[in-house]
Amino acid sequence: MLGIIRQKAFGQSLQRIRPVASSWGGYSSTSKQMMVREALNSALDEEMSADPKVLLMGEEVGEYQGAYKISKGLLEKYGPERVLDTPITEAGFTGIGVGAAFYGLKPIVEFMTFNFSMQAIDHIINSAAKTSYMSAGQISVPIVFRGPNGAAAGVGAQHSQCYASWYASCPGLKVLAPYSSEDARGLLKAAIRDPDPVVFLENELLYGESFPVSAEVLDSSFCLPIGKAKIEREGKDVTITAFSKMVGYALKAAEILAKDGISAEIINLRSIRPLDRPAINASVRKTNRLVTVEEGFPQHGVGAEICASIIEDSFGYLDAPVERITGADVPMPYAANLERMALPQIFMNAARR
Repeated sequence: MLGIIRQKAFGQSLQRIRPVASSWGGYSSTSKQMMVREALNSALDEEMSADPKVLLMGEEVGEYQGAYKISKGLLEKYGPERVLDTPITEAGFTGIGVGAAFYGLKPIVEFMTFNFSMQAIDHIINSAAKTSYMSAGQISVPIVFRGPNGAAAGVGAQHSQCYASWYASCPGLKVLAPYSSEDARGLLKAAIRDPDPVVFLENELLYGESFPVSAEVLDSSFCLPIGKAKIEREGKDVTITAFSKMVGYALKAAEILAKDGISAEIINLRSIRPLDRPAINASVRKTNRLVTVEEGFPQHGVGAEICASIIEDSFGYLDAPVERITGADVPMPYAANLERMALPQIFMNAARR
């Protein structure tokens, strides 16, 4: 039921919030458009086809084909033994998924929203993340935990948190946050193939967004490296780091800043853990200024970790204090006007400062 309600609100919310699709990064002139949900669906399909040990489990992933249609057509193609509809028991089916990974299968556990992963956080951290280390590498845990993360639109505080910094603080996990269709397709394939547990943070408001994808991205062998950021737009005056939906806002800000003669370099982090510190430091050493952007809480956030990295490695290159743009330090309001105030919008002033 929640999936149906959220899906109705989904189309309306896209009219209010539309991140900018990137045209940077070597897309060919013959590239086609692909929605993020299509990119995720195709990645799941191809990896399940290539490896019979890959399976998908979660609420409404089978008969309903996913609350956001990410698993469309997979039950019909692969059957109920590999596409498993589960009860509304995150702790239960996540524990089963981790046990299956111990056994040698490659489960993909879908949360209808990552806020529901709190019900299963013991399995994600104490079981999945720590087992390889505690077993001296004898037990690998090839599992992916995926689903929409962060704020959607009008779904209240219990359904609007960003879990990037939560899970990125835990050794043993890899944490990915795609922005574009290329990100979604290449990073999900990498996550499924990885021998370690991966937290894969999607964004509900990006599922219906279309991005250009090249023939290389559409190839079944395409895969992006984990731990590598992408320069979405080159610049020389200020570095702006962002991930997930905030990359679109950063690109929009860069367009506006360019009219004022300010050249902003936009870094799409893609990977939150491991973090591409060399790429961020190299950019800051070129631009001498840094603005970090995220929709999560300010305290102990991803931006705070990036700031610490720059202070430790590139402090002498800074010509101005680092600026952090985050969500407000409050539980997410339900009212639409207050929700907008609690989330980052277009943030040129920080870059100008």
